[in-house]
Order: sequence, then C-alpha cells, then structure tokens
Amino acid sequence: MRQEIVMYFTEKEERFANLLIEIGMKRDVARVLVFLTVTPIATSRAIERGTDLRQPEVSIAMRYLMEQGWIKRRESKAESKGRPVKIYELAKPMTEIMDGIEKAKKKEANHQLQMIQKLRDYIR
Repeated sequence: MRQEIVMYFTEKEERFANLLIEIGMKRDVARVLVFLTVTPIATSRAIERGTDLRQPEVSIAMRYLMEQGWIKRRESKAESKGRPVKIYELAKPMTEIMDGIEKAKKKEANHQLQMIQKLRDYIR
C-alpha cells in the first residue's frame, strides 16, 4: 500500500481564503488559490483533498484561474495505466495576482461611483 501526505488548511489559510471571498471571489476559487499559494505544485487530487472540494468544483475553479492567467497546468504520466495526472502551479507570484485583483476592484468601484453620479444627475 502506498502512503500519501494530505495537506489541510491552517487557521491562517482559512482567514486568507475568507478575505478573498469577502472581496467578491467565489469560495471555490479562493480556496484553490490559497492552496496553490501554500503548495507550489499540486495534483488535482491533492487540491480536492486539501481544499475539501469535489472534483467538479475544483475543475470549475481551475478553469477560471487559468482564464485569468494565474495558474498553469501540465500533465504527467500516471503511475499505472490510465489518464495522465494533471499538475497545477501558480503562473505568477501571489503579489502580482493580488495587484491584479486590486486593480480590478478599483476599476469596479470607480464604475459604481460613476453610476451613482449618473443617478444623482437624474434626480436634480
């Protein structure tokens, strides 16, 4: 029988994920992003176990993260016959990812403020 190490979130990582969720990131995406921040290279199975998410949830989160250009994927031959194992890692340092999130949030906030100003113009 083979032995496998399973990573779990610490309290600090839970708080990190919760802060990302509070600023508007989807829960599954936030958990996967935090997991990959702590675990530089991980298989999809390790991500499922470490984030306590199901395979479809991880797949959807991965698709979003790849669209953003935040992660990269490669495949490795499976130990036995079958499908290759997908291996994920961050494509950018977390500081750059946070800079991108901050820029998007500022743009979103400015847009909302412009919409409020337009509403104010209607009631004058």
